[in-house]
Amino acid sequence: MPYPTSLTDTELSAVNQILGAVGQAPIQTLDQTNPDVDIAYTTLSDVNRSVQAEGWNFNTENEYPMVPDTSGYIYVTDAMLGIDLSDLPENRGYDVTQRDGKLYNKTGHTYVWDTSTTFKCDIVWLFDFKDCPQVFRDYVTARAAVQASIKMIGDKTQYLLLQDNERLARATLLEADLNQSDCSMFGLSSGDNFYYSYQPFQTLAR
Repeated sequence: MPYPTSLTDTELSAVNQILGAVGQAPIQTLDQTNPDVDIAYTTLSDVNRSVQAEGWNFNTENEYPMVPDTSGYIYVTDAMLGIDLSDLPENRGYDVTQRDGKLYNKTGHTYVWDTSTTFKCDIVWLFDFKDCPQVFRDYVTARAAVQASIKMIGDKTQYLLLQDNERLARATLLEADLNQSDCSMFGLSSGDNFYYSYQPFQTLAR
């Protein structure tokens, strides 16, 4: 049987859902000169980025190879919401963070890395809204509707009703993410990671 090939939850569709949730009429194009459309679209974009930054199965990649350039720098692009060295024996002794658009080694107090070495990193990527899984788009849209309601309407009853939808959408997303990642308390089925017992020093170090 034929299956639909059109993408129903584009940004335009999501913006219309947000507008509908706050009692506004739907639109045909994303005309950001319209204040209400601009608020809805900007809120959708901000929420999409902030929720993806949490790190989900679809946008997290472990042990991704990063090679320093000829100057020894490892650049962090705008498409990376988070980056850290993978928890591997060869990466022990490093403590890294992102500074000035580059990966910084706090242990060595330097931006410069060994150019002859490929470093494996765990990266949280930023994807366009349309490229995210349906269940993720549903949650982002529901959460954006809650925030748009605060900005545009300010009605407490409407806010609480939309918040219920947001909670349901997040629960559905969490279930789908867990199913997709095939993880358990013992780690991932792929063997890429495994269960770490509680170590007090890790908590105290924070």
